[in-house]
Amino acid sequence: MHDPDEASTNQFDPLVPRPIDRPTALPADGRLDPEVGDIAKIFAAPDDPAEWPGWRAALERWRSDARERLRYSGAAYEAEFARWARSCFSVALVWLWDERLFDFEAQRFTLDEFLETTEDHGGFDGVVLWHAYPIIGIDDRNQYDFYRQVPGLADLIAGFQTRGIRVFVDYNPWDTGTRRPPSDDPAELALLVSELRTDGVFLDTLKEGNPELIAALQNADPPQVLEGESRVSLQRIEDHHLSWAQWFADSEVPGVLRAKWYEQRHMLHATRRWNRDHSDELQSSWMNGAGILVWDTVFGVWVGWNERDKATLRRMLRMQRPLADVLTAGTWTPLSDAVPEAIRAGVFVSRFETAELTLWTVINRGTEEYAGPVLERPPAQLLDLGDGVPVRDGRIRVPARGLTGVLAVRGPEPEWLAGLLGSAAVAPQATDSAFPERPAVRVPPGSAPVNLPPADTVIVEAGERELEVRYRRRETGMYDGAPYVEEWKPLPPRLHDARSERIRVRLGRVAVAAREVSAEEFGEFLRQTRSRPAHAERFVAGSAEEPVTLVGLADARAYARWAGARLPTEHEWQLAAAHPGFERRSPLVWNWTESEHSDGITRFVMLKGGSDYRAEGSDWYFDGGPRPPESTAKLLLAGLGLERSTSIGFRLAWDLVPAGSAAGNGGAS
Repeated sequence: MHDPDEASTNQFDPLVPRPIDRPTALPADGRLDPEVGDIAKIFAAPDDPAEWPGWRAALERWRSDARERLRYSGAAYEAEFARWARSCFSVALVWLWDERLFDFEAQRFTLDEFLETTEDHGGFDGVVLWHAYPIIGIDDRNQYDFYRQVPGLADLIAGFQTRGIRVFVDYNPWDTGTRRPPSDDPAELALLVSELRTDGVFLDTLKEGNPELIAALQNADPPQVLEGESRVSLQRIEDHHLSWAQWFADSEVPGVLRAKWYEQRHMLHATRRWNRDHSDELQSSWMNGAGILVWDTVFGVWVGWNERDKATLRRMLRMQRPLADVLTAGTWTPLSDAVPEAIRAGVFVSRFETAELTLWTVINRGTEEYAGPVLERPPAQLLDLGDGVPVRDGRIRVPARGLTGVLAVRGPEPEWLAGLLGSAAVAPQATDSAFPERPAVRVPPGSAPVNLPPADTVIVEAGERELEVRYRRRETGMYDGAPYVEEWKPLPPRLHDARSERIRVRLGRVAVAAREVSAEEFGEFLRQTRSRPAHAERFVAGSAEEPVTLVGLADARAYARWAGARLPTEHEWQLAAAHPGFERRSPLVWNWTESEHSDGITRFVMLKGGSDYRAEGSDWYFDGGPRPPESTAKLLLAGLGLERSTSIGFRLAWDLVPAGSAAGNGGAS
C-alpha cells in the first residue's frame, strides 16, 4: 500500500521525489555509511562517461565490504522452493473482484478471460490477489476472513499455478481493529497460506518482515517467499527473495539498484502506481535485470498502461525469460561498451556475460528513435533481440523511450533462440503514449412509478439542486479518475483527507421510505417468494424491527422489485434525509443506494448514512460511525456473498407520476 517512509511535513511537492527516493551518490572509494548504503534505493551513475570505470570499481568495493560486514551467505537463494522467484519478472497486482477475473452476472471467476485480456502486457509470472483493502473495516471481518470466505478461492489459485503463474496473498499488518483470529498473525498467516497453497506473501506497508513472521512463512506448508513493499535492507536480503522498487528515482544516466547489485538473484519489481508513463521503470528494470509490477487498477481506480509501454514490456519480457540465468548469474558490468555517439544521443548500455552468452541491455532515454552504432568493438556475429534480426554494420535500432537487447553467442545456439528471434520479428510495435481512458459508467437505476406516495415516505420534489458532497479522499478516488495522477507519493495530510465538493443534480419527484427495510419485512419477502440467491453465503441478518443486513445489492434490488419499488440514488437519499420524517433504524447501518458504477474492470457503489460499527486502529479501514447525510463512501463491490455486510442495509424509493399519468407498475405494497 505505502512505503512507510513517512518522514514528511505539510510542505512537500507531490510531483517531486522525496530525499529518500532520490538516487544515492557512491563515494569514489566505495565507502558509505551503512545507515545510508544499507537502505539506499539506487546508486546514482556519474554523468561523465570518463568516471564510469572508477564508479564500477567503487560499486565492487562497496558490495565486497558489505557482504563481509554482514557475513552474507546467499544460501536462501539456493533453496529449491524459492528458485522460481529469481525469474519472476512480471507480477500483476489484481483486485480479486476485477471484472476481467470475476463475472458479476454469472457470479464466477473467469481466469482464462483474465489471462486473455491481459496478454497485451506480455503475460504474468505471478499475481498478488488483493482482497481486503479498501473494503476491510466495513464490519468486523478481518483480513483472513476476506480470503477464507471466498468460495472456490483455492481452486482459482490452483488454476493460476497450473498455467505457470505464481500466486501471492496480501498480508496487512495494520489490521488490528477487526475480529481477532484464533492465533497471532504469523501463525494465522502460515495457516492461511497452507490452506490456500499459495507461493508467496506480499507484505503490505512493510519493507520487510520480522524474524517471527519470516520463520512462520518459511516453515509453512508449502514454504513461502516474501516480497516487501519498497526498499528492503541489506540485512533482510538474506531471507526476502523479492521486493518492490516503488518510488525509486533513477539518475539520468541509469544507476544501479542497490539490492540487485548486492544479490543478483534478488528480484525487484519496479512500479510507480499513479504514473501514466512507465518508461522510467521499464528502463531501470531492464538495465538491472529486474522486473515490473503491473498495477493498472489501483484500489478500484483505473491507471492503465499506454500502448507504447505495453509494447516495451512485452519486448523486455521476451528477452528476460529465456535469459534469466544470464541476468541473475552472469557477470554484470554496468554502463560499459557504448560508443560516444550513442551516449550523446541518450543511449546507454550494460553487459551481462556467461561463458556461452553475452547480453547487452540497451535503453534510449531520448524521445526520438535511435538507429546507429551502439557497441564499441562489437563481435562479428551479433543479434538484435528486440527486432529479431542480425546486427548489420554495427547499427542497432532503439525505440524512443524504449529498449532493446543485443546478444553474442559462443558455441552452439541455445534451443530457445530461434523462437525468440521469430516472435520478436513479428511483434507489433507501438509508439502511442496516450493514456487509455476508461470512464466509470453508472448502471441505469430503472424506475418504479406510482401515482400516490406510499405511506411512511419522504417526498423529494423534482428539480435541479446544488448539493454538498463530503467524502474521504482515499486511494479509491470517487466517481471517476485517479486521485493522485503522476504524483510521486501521496502523503498525509493529503492522503485520506476529508474533502467537500458542490455538485449540481437534476432529479424527478420521488418518494423515499422513511426507514430502512426491517429484518421482519425482508423475512416476509423470503417466505412469500421462497427465493434464495444462487450464492447464499452470509445471507440475511437482523431481527424484527432491526434493519435487515447481510443483504447484497442484488438482494436489495430483488426485494425492491417485489415491493414495486427501487433503491434511492445517493442524491435522493441525501435530499430525503434533510426532510422531517426521515428516520434511521437501530442499529445504525450504511444504506445501499442505486449508484452502481463500472469501468469494465471495477464495480463500485456509493453508501450513505454511516453505521454504528467502526473499526478502530488504522486509517486504512473503511469509514465507520454515524455520518451526516452529505457524507458519501465509495464501496468497491465484491462477489459470491462477500459484499453482504452486517453494517449495510437498505431502504426503498418510488418515482411519483405527475397527476393524470398512468403508473407503469401500479402502487406499492
